[in-house]
Amino acid sequence: MKGFELLNLFIVLLSCISASARECSNKLPESHQLRYHLLTSKNETWKQEVLNHYHLTPSDDSAWSSLLPRKILREEEDDEFSWAMMYRKMKNPGEFKIPEDKFLEDVSLHDVRLGKDSMHWRAQQTNLEYLLMLDVDRLVWSFRKTAGLRTKGNAYGGWEDPTSQLRGHFVGHYLSASALMWASTHNDTLKEKMSAVVSALSHCQKKIGSGYLSAFPSRYFDHLEALKPVWAPYYTIHKILAGLLDQYKYADNAHALKMATRMVEYFYNRVQKVIRKYSVARHWQYLNEEPGGMNDVLYRLFSITSNDISDFHVNTHIPLVIGTQRRYELTGELLHKEMGTFFMDLVNSSHTYATGGTSVGEFWRDPKRLATTLGTNNEESCTTYNMLKVSRNLFRWTKESAYADFYERALINGVLSIQRGTSPGVMIYMLPLGPGSSKQTDNGWGTPFDSFWCCYGTGIESFSKLGDSIYFEEKGKIPGLYIIQYISSSFDWKSGQIVLNQKVDPVVSSDPYLRITLTFSPKGAGKASTLNLRIPSWSNSNGAKAMLNGQSLALPSPGNSLSVTKTWSSDDKLTIHLPLSLWTEAIKDDRPKYASLQAILYGPYLLAGHSEGDWNITKTAKSLSDWITPIPVSYNSHLVTFSKESRKSKFVLTSSNPSIITMEKFHKFGTDTAVRATFRLIILEDSSSFKYSSYRDFIGKSVMLEPFSHPGMLVAPKGKHHELVVTNSSRAEGSSVFRLVSGLDGKDNTVSLESKSHKGCYVYSLKSGKSMTLRCHKKSKKPKFNHAVSFVMEKGKSKYHPISFVAKGTNRNYLLEPLLSFRDESYTVYFNIQA
Repeated sequence: MKGFELLNLFIVLLSCISASARECSNKLPESHQLRYHLLTSKNETWKQEVLNHYHLTPSDDSAWSSLLPRKILREEEDDEFSWAMMYRKMKNPGEFKIPEDKFLEDVSLHDVRLGKDSMHWRAQQTNLEYLLMLDVDRLVWSFRKTAGLRTKGNAYGGWEDPTSQLRGHFVGHYLSASALMWASTHNDTLKEKMSAVVSALSHCQKKIGSGYLSAFPSRYFDHLEALKPVWAPYYTIHKILAGLLDQYKYADNAHALKMATRMVEYFYNRVQKVIRKYSVARHWQYLNEEPGGMNDVLYRLFSITSNDISDFHVNTHIPLVIGTQRRYELTGELLHKEMGTFFMDLVNSSHTYATGGTSVGEFWRDPKRLATTLGTNNEESCTTYNMLKVSRNLFRWTKESAYADFYERALINGVLSIQRGTSPGVMIYMLPLGPGSSKQTDNGWGTPFDSFWCCYGTGIESFSKLGDSIYFEEKGKIPGLYIIQYISSSFDWKSGQIVLNQKVDPVVSSDPYLRITLTFSPKGAGKASTLNLRIPSWSNSNGAKAMLNGQSLALPSPGNSLSVTKTWSSDDKLTIHLPLSLWTEAIKDDRPKYASLQAILYGPYLLAGHSEGDWNITKTAKSLSDWITPIPVSYNSHLVTFSKESRKSKFVLTSSNPSIITMEKFHKFGTDTAVRATFRLIILEDSSSFKYSSYRDFIGKSVMLEPFSHPGMLVAPKGKHHELVVTNSSRAEGSSVFRLVSGLDGKDNTVSLESKSHKGCYVYSLKSGKSMTLRCHKKSKKPKFNHAVSFVMEKGKSKYHPISFVAKGTNRNYLLEPLLSFRDESYTVYFNIQA
């Protein structure tokens, strides 16, 4: 039982979340962000002020432990564990038995391939590019330095810098991510790279000789055990161990398993020395520093080897809960089953945003008080990664659709949102949720080689295993398969003796259905099997349908599963059409004054409004479908921008404040500048059939200009100086109509905008940053005037997402698009919606 002792020693912090266990102090540990700034600061006074450790007050469990004479501990290593278990059994006599529940089983990532038409596949490929960009010698630089081996090249920066106390943690994540990605893609170049990393780490471990392996010296643990400040060394060890086990599990690297076992033996001996020298209480004290998921990884190792192996911070506690879930599966201890269930219910009911994510500044604050937490430091990405693990375990145990619903929402909005499009290695730490937020704020986007935050580590893992929770297997005489995520993919189902192909049509706002098609390729003679397909809670029965080979199937109500059993053939075709509903969700805040603060969703997609801070909507109708309407896909062909070259710089027509129209210097796609520089041309003649292919198609047409992010508003002249402003369409009257003509400067690629209500007057701009006006002049006599009224008209710098809506209010309209589509644009997630 020597190994189980170490497992138990590492999970003592879990009792912090149990009311019957030890009481936690009010002093909160520092966040990772603060810790990084703290350890790199030269302000010693400030450092001393914040480096006081918080403490945990031991419970009755520790009091029982203290009754064991110290001499027994020194003579017999197993006695303390047995003594503790005696007390646990006295309190809970029926707690210890292997679970009888039949859990759903994970399917192998090697057997799942994402469809190339899915956003999940694009995210996976972007992540693969990043993993291939990373250099082996730079990754292991600090490991070699610590082992006394010759280093090659230069170390990476950020949290992997040779001076960072958390250095090496990302390498552990890389081992996990590359193993998961290898299973997901079988990319041979990646396999060579990850094998080289394992080999390099093995050389470091052999050189050190004791089994210790880390990018920082073992004296960090001396400091930890002496209760001196050090930044979460067990967090890093957990990541390295998990990475080695993933290399073994997914890439069949048996040597990685041996390396992990040697590491655990080293730390087992180290922990025992502390206990012999001091006490278990001392061990508890230094575990106040974030231990990561040490309990989880040790249970994983135990399950592989099956022998005697040798106010709360959010991301400290969630991995510990994952460990308790694994413990329940291994031992059947009902306490640990209930802890996972209670934890998930508590977080989801009181601390979760509409994204499915949780935390503010890396911590949980008051329950059901989220309205006043909205800002730039919401939803640490690591917490979403870990909550997905908790929810998928609960689904495997219970088959309850609610856990799969949670997983879907958090994956779409909380995971896919942290990657910057198709830019490899560009991710965010937090997902800002305050009004007028941008993913650029505070930490902003990281860089491929100089960030390496904890959320970079969990990020590369998340995007490497996007296929791991689509399918779950149920073994039996008639094998069953649970399909809980609708993502285009193929699955080689060996137990069912078929290859299942899932095709999901891209979701659009103009077609309110999620359309799924399943086809089959039998292997061998085939056998009967059961498919269980989740009917999401966000759907509704009205309009939902399922058909097998053209015959309708009876669908259960949302929140349940459709079960179909047959021997599947290549002629079979199963289709499901699930209505995508618009719906609102109130923020988790029980104070009446925040009751109107709501998020808007379309099925599982959280919609954010293009907004730089305003969030008030006064509804124009009771029905959601009446005041939130889809934007036709065809509108993208009417998006344009007007530009001008001046002194080798490009300037664009911009709704700058946003009510005034000016010429501003253009920056880049995906920014607020690009949004404000894009206008929809409303064609007044032949608008139903007109399609834009080049600027010449618009010549001679009468048009109105609608700012991209202000649907329903129009550009029109105002006042005696005819300044161009953005105004409500009802107030613009006829002054918002312009006639597009060939540019007055005589160039082939320019156009001019003549006011229909002021004949001979044109949209005019000579200087950037100045309000644009209408100017009237004879074009033949003033070349300077002709130049000032001529613009290059191009395709818009922004475009509508396929899932785009207009929320019509009495005060203003909002363009709504999925949060995952935003890059650097400002957005608002929660709206103050008034009837």
